[in-house]
Amino acid sequence: MKQVNLGMIGGGTVGSGVYHAWQTNGGLMTARLGVKLDFRRIAVKAFDEPRPYPIPAPLMTTNWQDVVNDPEIHVIIELVGGTGIAKTMILAALSQGKTVITANKALLSAHGKELFAAAAQHGVNLYYEASVCGGIPIIKAVREGFVANRFPAIYGIVNGTCNYILSRMKSEGADFAGVLADAQKEGFAETPPDLDIDGYDAQHKIGILASLAHGFWVDHHEIHTEGIRNISKPDMQFAQQLGYTIKLLAIVKQATAAKQKSKIQVSVYPALVPNAHVLASVNGVFNAVFVRGDIVGDTLFYGRGAGKDATASAVLSDVADAALDLKSGGKTRLSPFVPHARNGAVLPIGEVVCPYYIRLSVIDKPGTLAKITAILGAAKIGIASVIQPEGHEGESVPLILMIHNAANASLTKALAKIAALAAVKAPPVMIRVENFN
Repeated sequence: MKQVNLGMIGGGTVGSGVYHAWQTNGGLMTARLGVKLDFRRIAVKAFDEPRPYPIPAPLMTTNWQDVVNDPEIHVIIELVGGTGIAKTMILAALSQGKTVITANKALLSAHGKELFAAAAQHGVNLYYEASVCGGIPIIKAVREGFVANRFPAIYGIVNGTCNYILSRMKSEGADFAGVLADAQKEGFAETPPDLDIDGYDAQHKIGILASLAHGFWVDHHEIHTEGIRNISKPDMQFAQQLGYTIKLLAIVKQATAAKQKSKIQVSVYPALVPNAHVLASVNGVFNAVFVRGDIVGDTLFYGRGAGKDATASAVLSDVADAALDLKSGGKTRLSPFVPHARNGAVLPIGEVVCPYYIRLSVIDKPGTLAKITAILGAAKIGIASVIQPEGHEGESVPLILMIHNAANASLTKALAKIAALAAVKAPPVMIRVENFN
């Protein structure tokens, strides 16, 4: 029986979780694969750093080069994170002809094209299942399971922190700030939480999926990204009254207009999701990815998107693939990324067309609505419905507009004119609506 030796860089929460999962089910993997897996060396920050599971002292080193340069190690697992030293580590391992497994979504988002080119140059593979949605095997599904499909649309709830916050805001009628503070206390949100709540974690993940699905590498700078800081208790309540749930969606959608046929929308933003749609029921820290294939139709992937155990499952799945590559006498059975749509491009957000929810704070006096509708009418933007809830008193009252399909740039310009009206007392709130048509 062939033996594959593993080296790992990173022995903290996730790294020790991977080692513990291997201890628990390594024998099962050997039985299923016909390949024995053995950890030979693990680089850590410090021998006594806190970790949920112990790592035997003889395996540990504080020098990552001890792992990369060990000639007996076939596969390197990188769990350091960040876009600095992790890149150096991966390039060093690839240059020595070693298969690399990473969970580093930020690094792949920023430097994926370069890393995949290095893997190809050295004739080795780079696996990254754990970089998107933790334990959900979405990379393998898009790359292998749906290889016969084009992808008209992919919608993801891919950040557990944001989903936890929005879920509690809806179920409890709570304010954003209070739920965020609770999430930090319970370990569901980092301090500071910017990477999650401003949408950048989701941006990294959806960029990777978009690249795989559409065959050209998506530059993360081209992904329109909004977070959830501005989602308020009133908007949660009004959305619920209208039959919607607000979710932070990561979206990859094929443009349908003839002049845009080679472009795809790649975006991250809060959206109103119909309560009848399955994604509206994804709550707490869970992730879900809704994939529409032109042949397979609609499919849903659901599970934990983060945490030591979910990540460990994904990492060891990649270990299994790497081991089978080596068992068959090769290292590149399936390339990590294959460009096949060289004319592809990302659709600018201004050209994205969708329905919208608008909330205005206005003075309740005759003529106000007429001025607002005149501005929208001049921009050729249609109104689906107007709601002015009763029971609101004071200097200003809420006015809710549901807008038909409109280009983002056109609506943004119209809202700027509406905001300048004397009767409008606060900046307009605009949230996109996704009907999954």
